[in-house]
This record gives sequence, structure tokens and C-alpha cells, in this order.
Amino acid sequence: MRRVACLLVTSMLVAAPAYAEEAGQRPPEASRAGDHVHEDQGGEIVITAPFVRNLDLLAGAVSLSGDTLVRNIRPQLGDTLAGLPGVSATSFSPGSSRPVLRGFQGERVRVMVDGIGSIDVSNTSTDHAVTIDPITADRVEVLHGPAVLLFGGQAIGGAVNVFDRRIPRTVPDDPVHIDGVAAYGSAADERSAGAGIDLPVGDGGVVLHVDGSYRRSDDMRVGGFVLSPELRAEQLEIAAEEEAEGHPEEAAEARALAGLRGRLPNSATETWTAGAGLALIRERGSLGVSFGIFDSRYGVPMRPGAEHAHDDDDEGHDDEDHGAEAVSIQMRQYRADLRGELMLGEGFLERLRVRLAAADYEHTEFEGAEIGTVFRTQGMEGRFEAVQNNRGGWRGVIGGQFFVRDFNAIGEEAFVPPNTTSQIGLFTLQEVELGPFEVEGALRYDRTSVRASALGIERNFDAFSLAAGASYEVAPNVRFGANLSRAARAPSAEELFSDGPHIATQAFELGDPTLATERSLGGELFLRAQTGAYRLTATLYASKFDNYIFQLATGEEEDDLPVFRYLQRDATYWGFELGGSIVLARHEGWRLSADGVADYVRATIADNGGPAPRIPPLRLKGGLEASSAAFDGRVEVERAFAQNRISDFENPTAGFTLVNASLTWRPWGEDNPTSLILSADNIFDVEARRHASFTKDFVPLAGRDLRIAARISF
Repeated sequence: MRRVACLLVTSMLVAAPAYAEEAGQRPPEASRAGDHVHEDQGGEIVITAPFVRNLDLLAGAVSLSGDTLVRNIRPQLGDTLAGLPGVSATSFSPGSSRPVLRGFQGERVRVMVDGIGSIDVSNTSTDHAVTIDPITADRVEVLHGPAVLLFGGQAIGGAVNVFDRRIPRTVPDDPVHIDGVAAYGSAADERSAGAGIDLPVGDGGVVLHVDGSYRRSDDMRVGGFVLSPELRAEQLEIAAEEEAEGHPEEAAEARALAGLRGRLPNSATETWTAGAGLALIRERGSLGVSFGIFDSRYGVPMRPGAEHAHDDDDEGHDDEDHGAEAVSIQMRQYRADLRGELMLGEGFLERLRVRLAAADYEHTEFEGAEIGTVFRTQGMEGRFEAVQNNRGGWRGVIGGQFFVRDFNAIGEEAFVPPNTTSQIGLFTLQEVELGPFEVEGALRYDRTSVRASALGIERNFDAFSLAAGASYEVAPNVRFGANLSRAARAPSAEELFSDGPHIATQAFELGDPTLATERSLGGELFLRAQTGAYRLTATLYASKFDNYIFQLATGEEEDDLPVFRYLQRDATYWGFELGGSIVLARHEGWRLSADGVADYVRATIADNGGPAPRIPPLRLKGGLEASSAAFDGRVEVERAFAQNRISDFENPTAGFTLVNASLTWRPWGEDNPTSLILSADNIFDVEARRHASFTKDFVPLAGRDLRIAARISF
């Protein structure tokens, strides 16, 4: 981290003269220009546009902010976003859940903080948590379309961008500005709180920010059985065999597992974060730095039978031994960020932007109290952008990006050798507006190097990606359009070099060092309409892959663990997303509205590979909401259909229906963001499992969850 700190300080010193002019504080208009996002109005999900104005229609972005974000906040980012169109979650455990976009997860979904990657290892395995606590987020975007190429060619499924206030963007009007959120959830006895303070320092446009959060939860209560019907039947069969062989204790243990209800064992979590930032905000630009710490410990629920997979002594089967073998993960990340922006005026370029982040990350996988494997990562990512002025309807951005990661796993069960990944990329996004027509194009080149010195292997990949889109305004505020893309993704170090038991996923993982670049050809048709009375978004998409990389169960066992191997074949994906709302009635300051979401994805592996694994099923969701300046009342029903289209050695997932309700009170009206939210999720306490989850057969979703959340801002 010493090198990281030196580089950040050097960058600040080099950039500082450009911002050292004597000028007044940056006006609100200039301060907002760095975001180009619309604020959440009335807690609704809103369309947003990153980096370049008016790209929202082609980008196809949705975001959560304000009361809607607070109402949906869960301990993990994936579960927080899972209600949005086309979004599911990996739901590996209550302590680890990453977004799944259009059926894609892992490397194909880019998770960022203000345009820079989270610099952790959450993209490499589903048991690794994202180093972002949603309670500290100001806004979260989900992005598709050509603009995704700004963030990386590997983001074939899309990108998730989390905005916080750690590096201030504006000078507060008040001497001190405080934002805070606190919440409680009954399903896991979850207690959480987060707060941020912005403090102007003097009259020169300097703003100091500090923030922190804490979250703790116990073992999660589930609706129905812990194990899926298939695993329950398997345990009952084991019980019968053990009893026939004269092992009554083992038989009783298997029966107890089959009948397990109530709490999900070993699913407790504890997370805290702390951070500070400092920014100089002037009329012609801004420059800021921040430093943050993320610390989390969470249990990893055990796959039935896996508790003995690493017990060489094979001693006993009692509960005490099982507790000693419980797997947990302790992680910590130190992260430093820099953001700068310089306004250039009326020439070809409107502004220059720079973003830089570096992180030192470590997590330890424990088997009981013993250290199993330690994962260490040091990474740095930076990007530079030159944003063009609007000239006759033509605007755009040109930039470059780099990323370096040193990875090392230490321990007898280190399943990935030490490796280094480096990437450098160049990109541009251009848009032309011609009356009712909007045309957009993006181009990106990435050079990626993945080296495992211990194996004597170095792989280099050149990836070219391009995208184009067009839309036409067929009526006021109604647009129809299409996007086409050709993307390429280099395989990750984990996909190339994995070879060994991974205790947290309870799987034996095998990579393939000969994997080639994954390429996709995709397209989508969309309709976007929004007026004062209704909103409608509809998207139909399809992608064809050459050399698609996926992880598949082989049906074999190694070290008493199921073997999962990374393979490469051609594949196809297609699906649709629908989302909309309509105002049904207005009366004396009240508004009654209805909204709905539908999404579906179908994925097939070529060469008789059958369905791709872990693809979410058809989902429908509808809600009714009554709102006024002071109150919002909402009831919604979500139906996830059964997923019987499964890959080899994958179990089907039963459908489920969730009924949720919430009540929001804003004591000082809509002009003040202070609010109190009461909600009840899974009111009828049903058994529910996400098919996208690697652990769905023994980690169901939470049962009935009564929640209360408070948000303050002053």
C-alpha cells in the first residue's frame, strides 16, 4: 500500500496546479455536471445516463436511490438489486450475494464504485462477497447497451455502478451536512446503521467527508425446509443405508438434516466500514481523494456431507465435531481513491476526468478455528476521459483505462496458484442527435496479460469490442430503438488455473490453461415511453457466443467434493425484460398507481451441451402503491416460476410466490429526505430458492422478514 499512497499523492500534486486558480465555489450546475444523472423523485426507479448527457434511452439504465433504495437495502448488493427488471442474485449465503444480470454473473458483470471496479475477488467465485455495503450507497445504477464499453469489454451481461459521497462533489450549503440510515430485520435479527458527514473547511471550496457503517446478523430464519426436496430425499436414503449397516447415530444425523427447518446454520454475518474523503471544488473543476476500510466476517452454510470432506481422521459424527468444521470467511480491504475533473470551456473538449483507485485485499477461509486458505490481492485501476462538447448534436467521450492485480492464495487447499493480471484499454463512445433520431457507437480495445509464474505460463489476449445503437422518437416521449454489439472477453486467472479443493464453495474446481478469448455477437430491440401518467420499458435481447466459458458439474468427486470444471463451447442467450407503471387515480394530494416487472432468459450450450447452468426462470412481479407528500403505502406480489430446464447434475428449482408490503412516512414532506419505512417481506413465510444460486439446494431465501428503516438528512 506504500506504493499506492505514493502514486495517489503524486497524482494529486501533478493535478493540483490546474485547480489552484482563485475562484468562487463551484456552482450547483457545474457540480452536477460530473454525474449527469437525474435525482430520484418520489422514490421511483428512474432512468439515468452516465458520463454523457441524454444517453439514457440507448443505455437502458435503471437505478435505485432515495426511499426506494432504503426500502430495498439488504446486507448484500445482489439481494438489494434483485427486484429490478432482468436482475437476480447469486445468493450464495447471507454474507455473499452478487448481482446476476440477464442470466450472466461473475466476470461478465462489472461491479464498480463510481466507475472503478470494486478491486476484490467477488467476480472470481460466488462465495466471495462484494466489498461494498449498500447502506453507504447514495445511488446504484444497472447499465446495459453500448455505454457499457466505457467500463470494460468483459461486461457482456452489463454493469452495476455504485455511487457514494466519500469524495464530495458539492459544497454543502450548511456548516455541517449529515446523512444517516439505520435498519432492523427480524429474519436474521439484523441490525445495521450507516452515516456520513460533509463539512466545508473554510471558504475556499474544500469539503471534508467522513462515513462509517456497521451491520450484524444472526443465523437467518428460512421459510420451510433448509434442504431442497432432492437433498432431503438423498439424506433419507443415507439414513436408511446407515441404519441397515448398524449405524444408528449416523442414521439419526441424516434424518435430522432432512427435517431441518427454522434457522440456517452458520449463516451469521458481521460487517463494518469506515472512510474519509477530502475534495477541493472550484468553478473550473474539482480534485478529491479518499481512503476506506471494509471488514466482514460471515459464515458459509455447509453442503450436506461436506463437513467430513476434509476430516482425515474421520472421527465421530456429533454436533460438536460439525461445529468445529464450520467454514467462515474473514475479509478486509483497504482502498484509496482519487477523482479529478477540469472544465475546459467552449472548444472541442468540454472537460477532462481522471479516476484512480488502489486496494489491498485479504480474506481468510476458516475451517472451524483453523486457517484453511488465505487469499491476498493487491490491485490498481485507473481511467482517463476526455468529454467532448455538444457540437451540432454530436457529443462523446474518449478515454483510456488500466488495471493491475497481483493475486496469491496461501494454504494446503489453495486452489489457484499465484498470478498477475494486467490490462490496458482504449475506448470511445460517440452520439449524434438528428431531430427525432439518436445514433450511438462505441469502440474498445483491451490488451490483457495473465501470468502464473509458478506454472511457467503466461497468456496474452487482444480483445476488440464494438457496439452501435439507434433510436427514433415515434411520438412525444416514446422511443423505439435497437442496439448491436460485438464483444470479447479474455478468460480470468481462475478460469485458466484453478486446480484443487475450494473449501468455501465445497467444490473441487478445475480450470483450463488453454482457454481462448470468449466472443459474443448480441442485439436488442427496445421501447421506452414515459409521461406524467405512465412509464413503460420493454427490451428483447439475444446473444450468440463463440468459445463461451462456463463452470459445469462433471458428476465426479475428488477429495470427497463434487468436481466443477471450466469448459468452453458455443452458446446462445435470449430473453426479455418488461417494466412499467401507470397512475390509476388522483385525489386530494393522493396518487394510486400500479407497476409491474417481467423478465425471462433462456440459455443453451451448443454441441449437445444442453441448458446453461444456474439460469433464472420466468419471473412476474406486480404492485399497487398509494402515495402522497407524507406517506407511501405499497403491496406487491412476486412470482418466480419453476426452473426445470437444467444442466447435467443440476437439480430443478420449485417455483414460489412472495407477498411483500411496506409503509413509508416522511414527517416533513417530500422536500425533506427524512423518512421512516416499515415493511414485511415474504409475509406468508414460503420456502423460496433462487436458481441462479450455486448453493440454492441448501441455502434458501429468508422467511418472513419484518423490517424497519429510518433515513435522516440535515
